[in-house]
Amino acid sequence: MNAGFEKRLLVVWLVLSAMTLAQLGVGSVDRQALIPNAAITSSAILVALIKVRIIFRQFMDVRHAPALLGRLTDLWIVLTGAILLACYWAGRFA
Repeated sequence: MNAGFEKRLLVVWLVLSAMTLAQLGVGSVDRQALIPNAAITSSAILVALIKVRIIFRQFMDVRHAPALLGRLTDLWIVLTGAILLACYWAGRFA
């Protein structure tokens, strides 16, 4: 592997790790109250979807694939996120 490729993957890995640690920190802020916090849960879902997109693009080489595949993976992420958030919010009001 060339040095540029390895450097890019290292940077991507560091960004994903930083996102994970930041989300862990945000999730542990409201530990005393055992009531689920809607903002924290929604942000966890959104951060997870952003991480999925980064993994698709960087580690599954979707960025070098035909444009249609890139659009389809983005559509999958949007639909999955919409379904997850809709189920969560529908459950909160049920």
